[in-house]
Amino acid sequence: MSKWSGKTRGGVAGYKIFVYVIRYLGVRAAYFMLWFVAFYFLFFTQKSGIRYYFRKILRYSGTKTIISIYRNYCLLGQVLTDKIAFLAGLRDKFSFTFEGETHLVQMAREGNGGVLIGAHMGNWEVAGQLLERIDVPVNIVMLEAEHQRIKSYLDDVLEERNMKIIPIKEDFSHLFAVAEALKNKELVAIHGDRFLPGTQTVTVDFMGQQAQFPAGPLYLASKYKVPVTYVVTVKDRATHYHFYATRPKLFKYPGNLKTRKAEVKEMVTDYACFLEKKLKQYPLQWFNYFQFWEE
Repeated sequence: MSKWSGKTRGGVAGYKIFVYVIRYLGVRAAYFMLWFVAFYFLFFTQKSGIRYYFRKILRYSGTKTIISIYRNYCLLGQVLTDKIAFLAGLRDKFSFTFEGETHLVQMAREGNGGVLIGAHMGNWEVAGQLLERIDVPVNIVMLEAEHQRIKSYLDDVLEERNMKIIPIKEDFSHLFAVAEALKNKELVAIHGDRFLPGTQTVTVDFMGQQAQFPAGPLYLASKYKVPVTYVVTVKDRATHYHFYATRPKLFKYPGNLKTRKAEVKEMVTDYACFLEKKLKQYPLQWFNYFQFWEE
């Protein structure tokens, strides 16, 4: 797998344009603009990672691969547009189906805290409406990779989030914040399908080929004896999202050093199976754009 820096593309001007269009012309007008933006990315950006996914993993034909990459870019643009619209207070423009909401409510009522493991597919931000209904603090672990000027601009136009943010640090000091949240019986939401150099990983079979996944999220859950649920929010229709949450699982802490590697791999495989199932349902909503699988 190639290294991932966590950085995203785009500048302040692009954000300003889309915020203006969303507020004064509507979400669908922004969607229309994205058809042209996606063409630019289709022809003028590096696409080896996503091309490998469609061509080698899903085994699409050459023509279907190009079409799918374009559709994937359009969907990514819509997801980012929805994220801005949602956080800017335009929540009434969207509808939701919550499948597994009772599992999160159960975790909150039991008061033991827990880990919500998501993925870079669909749209995690819109799930905030559900998380805000759960009467327990939610900590979202994310890499603050946006340039400071962009972040400052978005802070001016977005509504205050009813969540705590734990920024990922290169020195791994964020792990102390995660541990503190779990000790306080709070929920921690983190993606389980990306990692930075130096992170402990496990190689498992995923979509028929070997791929590396971070071991940290599941290992921490087992260490602090808190339940785990896998979550993903996918775009079903133009302004409708489907939220999935699995039944909570409690993984045994792999205390035996001789069997730890195998036990951690078993935990990660369980998550990879969930993610594979969802990708087969929504193949166009995979937004991991670096080389994920081992060639």
